Amino acid sequence: MDWYWWVAIMLALVAIEAITLDLVLFMFAGGALGAAIVAAAGGDLVWQVVVFAIVSTILLAALRPFMLKSLRKRGENLPETNAAALKGREAIVVDDVSEHAGLVKLAGEVWSARTEGDAVIAAGTEVRVVRIAGAIAIVTRSDHPASA
Repeated sequence: MDWYWWVAIMLALVAIEAITLDLVLFMFAGGALGAAIVAAAGGDLVWQVVVFAIVSTILLAALRPFMLKSLRKRGENLPETNAAALKGREAIVVDDVSEHAGLVKLAGEVWSARTEGDAVIAAGTEVRVVRIAGAIAIVTRSDHPASA
């Protein structure tokens, strides 16, 4: 088989890998590159397939686990975004907050808010966001008083 067929297979595998993102087809693309090199050097089809299988297996066994670990490790350091980034922030109670209703000013916006217990937090009190549940900020009293 001519070398350019192996290169075409490699490019197709890389393109499909871009969609799947599981790093398996990328390892097979490496095997196809090895087979293309053997084909360009004049090796027959049997050696091309053997090199494809060996290189693909080595890449799957050695490189893929390392790459997956590296990708997962990078994901741990990403900052929280959107509503998840509001956890732990300070807010000011606009309308008394209870476990059933209330409003707080959080990050420049007025949010619906609730408490986790049966406590009622009066308007003007500084609170801390415990978590965001949908479009509702779950809050608790802050450790220090609000500044007007």
